[in-house]
Amino acid sequence: MSGVLPTLLLIFAGVLVGGTLSLHRQGAPRGAVVVTALLAVLATVAGVLWLLPGEGS
Repeated sequence: MSGVLPTLLLIFAGVLVGGTLSLHRQGAPRGAVVVTALLAVLATVAGVLWLLPGEGS
């Protein structure tokens, strides 16, 4: 069960990256593209950091 959440975060990050590209291609306001891209980066970082071994391992 410990690998489910990081996997879901990385999948969500991929969806957000696709959404960012789609928004950019459709000419959405720059703010919407930037916010979506930042959320994609945060989800990616969270998923990767969750997989790193830490004190609880």
